[in-house]
Amino acid sequence: MASQTFSNPQNLPVSRNTDLSLTTDVIVIGGGVVGIAAAYELAQKGARVTVVDKGDIGQGCSYGNAGWLTPCFAMPLPMPGMLLKSMKWLVNPDSPLYIKPDPSTLLAKWLVRFLRSMNTPLMHQSVKVLTEISKYSLQQYAKLNEEYPGAFGFDQKGLLMISNQDEGVEAAIGEMNLVAPYGVPGRQMSVQEIKKLEPAITGEIKGGVYFPNEAHAEPLKLVQTLVQAFEKRGGVLHPHTEVFDFNLDGEGQIESLRTTRGNLKAKNYVLATGSWSTAIGEQLGLSIPIMGGKGYSIIVKPLSPSPKIPMMIVEKKIAVTPRAGSVRLAGTLELVDQDFSITQKRVQNIIKGSQMFLNVPAEPEVLELWRGLRPCTPDGVPLIGRPKRYKNLFLCCGHQMLGLQSAAGSGRLLADLVSGNPTLVDPMPFDADRF
Repeated sequence: MASQTFSNPQNLPVSRNTDLSLTTDVIVIGGGVVGIAAAYELAQKGARVTVVDKGDIGQGCSYGNAGWLTPCFAMPLPMPGMLLKSMKWLVNPDSPLYIKPDPSTLLAKWLVRFLRSMNTPLMHQSVKVLTEISKYSLQQYAKLNEEYPGAFGFDQKGLLMISNQDEGVEAAIGEMNLVAPYGVPGRQMSVQEIKKLEPAITGEIKGGVYFPNEAHAEPLKLVQTLVQAFEKRGGVLHPHTEVFDFNLDGEGQIESLRTTRGNLKAKNYVLATGSWSTAIGEQLGLSIPIMGGKGYSIIVKPLSPSPKIPMMIVEKKIAVTPRAGSVRLAGTLELVDQDFSITQKRVQNIIKGSQMFLNVPAEPEVLELWRGLRPCTPDGVPLIGRPKRYKNLFLCCGHQMLGLQSAAGSGRLLADLVSGNPTLVDPMPFDADRF
C-alpha cells in the first residue's frame, strides 16, 4: 500500500457537533479504548478523524476492566496444554473460564479454531506481538500521564502474581519466563518477600512472581484523557450515533455509513466495535468470529489493610486493583456471546476467592457491580488490518482481556497500515482475513 499523506494539520479547532455530511479522512466506528486510541494515533499522523459510537464514549468494556497496563499478561487465551481444562470448563459453571453450552454455529466454529490454536509455535508468535504492542501502550500511557498529570490515576507500582498452591507458583514462573525474552522483567519471590511488599495479603500463600515495571490506571478516566488528547489534535466525536447500514459503491469500497443521525462519509473506515463486530461483519460479508466473554468487576470499600499493589490470584484468575477510596475485584470469563445477564454465583465466587487471600469482609459493601463482554477471537490475537474484500475498510477488534493494555499499540499498528507507513510490529499475526 502506498504511503498516504493526510492533509489535516495538528491542533484544529475541536467540535463534537460538526455537519455529518462533511467528508473526513477516517471514521472510526466504536468509542471504546481501542477505537479512541486508534483515532488518536491516526490524528497524530495528521489525519482528519471522526469517531462514532452508538452510546457514550468509553462506557463498554473500557469502563469496567481491571485497569491493568501489564505487558506481563500478553498471553493469548488458547495456550498449549489447555485441551483437558477446556473440556472440564464446558461442564463446570464455577470454573474461571466457563463455556456456556449453546447450539450455536458461531460457538461451534469458534471452539474448533480455539482448540487448533493451542500449539507452541502459534503461542510464541502471539506472545511476541502482543507483548510488543502492550509495551508500546505502556510507554504511550506514561507519556500521556506527563501531558495530563494525574488525570487518569496512572501508577507504576508493578504487579504481583500470588498462589496458595505449588502448581500455581509454577504457572506464574512459567508466564514470567515466557515474556522475559521480550523485555518484560520479573522475579520469583518467597512468601516473606511478598508479604513484606504487600502486607494486605492475609491468607496463606506458597509464593509468587513480581513484575516491577507494570502499571495500572482508572480505565474510564484513561479513555477520557485520550479523548482530550484526540480532540486537541483536531479529532471529532459523535456519541449516540449508531451505524446500522453501509452504502457500497460496488467496486470494493464503502461509500458512506448510514447512521441514526444521517449519512456519514470518509475516505477510510475502521471497525473497532468489540463484541458487536461479528454481526457488523455479517452485514459486510466478512467472517469476524468474535465471541463475547462476560467478565465481572466488583468495586468494594477499602479493606483493612487495603492492597497497594495490583495482584493476580492465580488459581481463581481474580484481579485485585487498588483504587482511590476503594478496591476493584475483577474476574471470570463466560463465553456467552451477547448474554448480559448477571450470574450471582460467579459474583460470589470472585468475593469468596478474594477472601482466601485478603481481609475481605464476609458481606463486603459493594459500591458497584459491573459486567461486560470482552471480545475474544479463537486464537487470542486481535484482527488489525484491511480485509481484501474492501479497499477502504480496516478492522481493529477482538482484543480479549487485553484491550486497555494493548490499545495504544493496536492503534499505532492500525494507523501505520492506514497510512501505508512501516509498521510498529509484524502485521501478519493480526491478519484481518485469517479466519
